[in-house]
Amino acid sequence: MLAPIAASTLKRDRVIVAAGLVATGAIAWAYMIHLASTMLSGPQMSMGMSGDMDMYMPTLQPWQFGDILLTFIMWAVMMIAMMTPSATPVTLMLARVDRQRHAGRSPLSTTSLFLSGYLSVWIAFSAVATVVQLGLHSAALLSSEMTTATPLVGGTLLVLAGAYQFTPLKRSCLSHCRTPLGFLMTEWRDGAGGAFIMGTRHGIYCVGCCWLLMALLFVAGVMNLLWVAVIAAFVLAEKVVPAGEWASRAIGLVAIGWGGWMFARLAGS
Repeated sequence: MLAPIAASTLKRDRVIVAAGLVATGAIAWAYMIHLASTMLSGPQMSMGMSGDMDMYMPTLQPWQFGDILLTFIMWAVMMIAMMTPSATPVTLMLARVDRQRHAGRSPLSTTSLFLSGYLSVWIAFSAVATVVQLGLHSAALLSSEMTTATPLVGGTLLVLAGAYQFTPLKRSCLSHCRTPLGFLMTEWRDGAGGAFIMGTRHGIYCVGCCWLLMALLFVAGVMNLLWVAVIAAFVLAEKVVPAGEWASRAIGLVAIGWGGWMFARLAGS
């Protein structure tokens, strides 16, 4: 049963929750910028654990446990930076609904647990991405700049990501992400555990929507901040702008065309 709540209370909740989301994303982006500047200013091709800043820079040498851990941290922080904005609409809607269901209780605990559940899914995705990066590195398919070393791999990733934009699974997951109120109405669970579960379920839909787009980070550089920002902006746009479904298809065509161009260059070389 939704209770009538003063507009000032709902506005205050919205401001506080939005500020928390902005702070979370800003801290992650600040770390990413620091990491990127460290990689650019440090000596190239050094991953020695005795180094101070050099430890962040992958090399063509076999990875040690420390290298894997640092790569996982890099991916996890990057996913938090990229995906927190995408969680903003549903988190704000959750705060409103929770306040209306429990008029005397602040929704901050519920929204924090929801966001934790959501980001935990993307952190799990980061572990998978780390394993993929390790595999590409071990197979000498990844350059020292963390881009695909051959047009064949890059073109394949682009075509796959572009084609995925037209699949029923993509459309289904994107639909859930674009309708936060509908998601909450069908997935609502009370209590702390319920908030965390809702977050993980939303995160699963979000990963289903965006996982191949994240794979495109290997095309232009995992730590290419411009590329990271472009993908993050597109992911947000396809979820919140009115024509998001058409934008999703348009980027699919662009990715397929770009991949085809890479194949053509490979065939002509």
